[in-house]
Amino acid sequence: MIDKKFYVLDTNVLVEDPESIFGFKEAFLGIPITVLEELDRIKVENSGRGASARLITRHLDQLASQGSLADGVELDNGSVIKILFEGSMAHAGQLGFGIADNKILMNVAYLQEQGHQVVFVTKDINARVKASALGIASQDYLSGLVHVDNYYKGWQEHAISSNDLRQQNPDILQDLVSSSLIEMNEFVVLSSANNPHNQRLYRYRGAGNYKLVESPLVNWPISPRNVHQLMTLDLLFDNDIKMVSLTGPAGTGKTFLAVLAGLHQVLETEEFLKMMIARSVVPLGHDIGFLPGDMQEKLHGWMQPIYDNVDLITHMIADRRRNEPAYNQQQGYERNWNEEDSARFKGHHGRRSGRGRHGSGNRGGSYHEFKEKEFRSLDELIQKRKMSLEAITYMRGRSIPNQFILIDEVQNLTTHEVKTLLSRVGEGSKIILAGDPYQIDVPYLDFSTNGLVVAGDRFRGQSLFGTVFMPKSERSELSRLVQELL
Repeated sequence: MIDKKFYVLDTNVLVEDPESIFGFKEAFLGIPITVLEELDRIKVENSGRGASARLITRHLDQLASQGSLADGVELDNGSVIKILFEGSMAHAGQLGFGIADNKILMNVAYLQEQGHQVVFVTKDINARVKASALGIASQDYLSGLVHVDNYYKGWQEHAISSNDLRQQNPDILQDLVSSSLIEMNEFVVLSSANNPHNQRLYRYRGAGNYKLVESPLVNWPISPRNVHQLMTLDLLFDNDIKMVSLTGPAGTGKTFLAVLAGLHQVLETEEFLKMMIARSVVPLGHDIGFLPGDMQEKLHGWMQPIYDNVDLITHMIADRRRNEPAYNQQQGYERNWNEEDSARFKGHHGRRSGRGRHGSGNRGGSYHEFKEKEFRSLDELIQKRKMSLEAITYMRGRSIPNQFILIDEVQNLTTHEVKTLLSRVGEGSKIILAGDPYQIDVPYLDFSTNGLVVAGDRFRGQSLFGTVFMPKSERSELSRLVQELL
């Protein structure tokens, strides 16, 4: 028994991953009684942390029915888990008794004194520093860790000769396939070595096939301002893609493009019955405390960015109407509307509605003939039951069919919380996860362990999934400078 490693798990490890106790093979696992007391306080929270605490408590209760946790219960993977009660008194003078971390460290020190090879597993950096000072081996909990260097962006860039770029299928595309250097639904940006602005964009569709990506033809003033926004729209309007991950700094258009694409597919092409939006409600800075009103009134402040985006969309549509003939800003990928585009739009949307779940006949027509369905505000959309704003806290146990689902600020969620959200997606629905993995407001989560990055890494290569890292801010010149200088 002594030659097996003894891993002692901190509270933050169990809260981040309630399944962590099953991830250690052929080892001893110790859970200090202080950790159980902390879980008992956390489990009453109406949050993801509370849900995780309740789940690990259920796991332990089930194991307790198989034997005494004080003596140790063997798991299916050959490990043994036990509750730790005894703490070392050798460090009592160095550590205060009133601090939970210190009580846990005394449990670890006691095991070490008994001759065990002990490792303290914790997400708390300060706790690891204390352990080092006491001569105790410690480590971060790295299950699901995604290294920054291996971060899957969803696209790759290559410079080739202008002659190769003029080919219908440049040779480099098949070279990537034969070398297994391309994932399903990954984008390839090919640019001329002599002129980087001369570009073509492809998306790999599997079995050696690529799709040449063009700006989607929709009857709203929606035009990508850079190649990454073009990638994003391609995924958002592809009905075969059921899960999209959008990452990048503020101002890149993640939320705006998702809201616009969702509303268009709810109100115009009627691919979905409604749009549902949920955001992680983690405050920036000190919380302002209790908010009055019902749930929708409480959510209003948290959902203000969504209100801002819908207001901008209504303004763009109204502005386009005032400035016919065609919406045209002449920048990036934006261009004039012509007769060929009108024909493509008519055929594209006619076919869409013909096979759509909620279509009502041929909805085709020229760009100028179409008149958008009226909506003046987000509140009006909610009243007409075309949109709903939800709290992530109340998503557990639901099934959500035939909806375009946007979850914003996902970088503040754990992998377990993201798993819970994804499992709510019903038949005919599409889910978008958006967030900035470099801007995390939750303790114990970082770039490598947050649910947004981990989910994107786990789903890479799946035919139903696509992701885009959007590096370029389009909000304003000041916003771009902020990202570069701060």
